[in-house]
Amino acid sequence: MTKIRPDKSLGSNIQKARKQKGLTQDATIAKLQLMGINISRSTYAKIETDRINIRVSELIALGKIFGVDFNFFFDGLTL
Repeated sequence: MTKIRPDKSLGSNIQKARKQKGLTQDATIAKLQLMGINISRSTYAKIETDRINIRVSELIALGKIFGVDFNFFFDGLTL
């Protein structure tokens, strides 16, 4: 099976939003799990480092946790 690699880097913007909110990865994961998003610390770390794609449901949940507009995650991305 071929893995699909991210073609744009959202990880740095996700990490930036998390740090601006003053949350650790563990605290973020706990909040995601309370929202029904089952994710491990390893998987979350891979999202922030762009080693795996993020699911839309995870991105929406992170926007709510971090209190940022959905567009924040795409800031600075170009074609």
